[in-house]
Order: sequence, then C-alpha cells, then structure tokens
Amino acid sequence: MNAQEALLRDKLSDYYTDIFEANLIDEIVRVGFLDKFKPGEILVDIGENMTHIPLLLNGSIKIIRQEKEGDELVLYFLEKGDTCAISFINCINRKESIFRAVVDSDTEAIFLPVEHIDDWLAKYKSWRYFIIDSYHFRLIEMVESIDGLAFMNMNQRLMKYLGDKAKVQNKQDLEITHQEIADDLNTSRVVVTRLLKQLHNDGKVYSTRNRVRVNEI
Repeated sequence: MNAQEALLRDKLSDYYTDIFEANLIDEIVRVGFLDKFKPGEILVDIGENMTHIPLLLNGSIKIIRQEKEGDELVLYFLEKGDTCAISFINCINRKESIFRAVVDSDTEAIFLPVEHIDDWLAKYKSWRYFIIDSYHFRLIEMVESIDGLAFMNMNQRLMKYLGDKAKVQNKQDLEITHQEIADDLNTSRVVVTRLLKQLHNDGKVYSTRNRVRVNEI
C-alpha cells in the first residue's frame, strides 16, 4: 500500500468504513483521489460534463439551480457523509450538470471516477443502499425548497436557510454577508437586511456586519 492509499483509507475510517463493505473500501482507495476546496470555489458548474462524484469527509457544499434569466436559488446543502445522487445520475447518463455546486465551507472530499460507480451498484449492496438513501434525501430537500417558495414567507425562508446552514457547518456563528444571503434566496439585499434586523430584535439571531449568530437551530 502506497502513501496515497494509506491516506485515503485513514480518511474513510472516520465515517465510511461503518457504511461500506471492506471490498468496496478497497476499491475506493484504489481508484479515488483526495482533494480540498475553499469557500466560493465551484466544484461543478451548470452545463459541465461530470466525470467524478464526491464523498464528503468534512465541510459543506451548496447546490444551486439557475433560471434562464440568470436568477439563482440554493436548493440544499451537502455535508459530511453525503454525496449528490443527482450528480450520480448525470454521470451515469453522461448528461451535463443542471446544477452548480459551490463550496460553502472548507471542504475535503474523495472523488470517484464515474466509470466505476455504476458497476458498484450491482456489485455492492452497501453502495446501492447509500445511493438510494442519498437520492431519497436530496429529493426530500428539493421538495422542501419548493414548499418554501410556495408556502413560506420570506421571513420563514430566511430563518430556515440560516438554520440549515448552521447545521451543516456545525456552528452557530456564520460568516456571511447580507448580499450572499440575498443571492442564495433570490431576493434583494435590502429585504435581507430588514428581515435580519427583525429576527435580531426577536432574539432569533444576532446580526452584525458580515456575521450572523443563529440562536435557534
């Protein structure tokens, strides 16, 4: 075993060895590669061909949908132990990505080449369950995003967004600007500033310049 394989095996031991069979871990170590990303980096953009899918070791990634007019909306976040099953489907079908994946906090992940992951569905039960569960969770999160647009007012959407972000980053203090929040929720900075002031006065958040502390998660 070379140094790279030993490193990957050590990284996987923190979470994935409790999920995957030993033989699958061996294959992931053999074909995968480790990479790190900083907030704001784009893992995959809309229209790009996807050749790998990530297994997140730590950090968080936000998945964004863009309308034809250019407006964007954050659909959900990925965190430790996640992969994006929609990316998986695009890889198998050799389709261009319809989402943008942007790093939300310092992230480390193992990337798996698409030519292997399809075969593993038939070969490994744990991989099959992992992908099915991931697809199920991502579908629920997209439905929640639709529900938010249809049934929540902007105040509720903002609080849900901040709560979700705090959960995936595992911290209450978020370093984020009002404009970044507005972009993710497809609204204006003025609206976000006004609502944050209201949430601040209600004791639900503590908002200062470029920082929001979420008191209720």
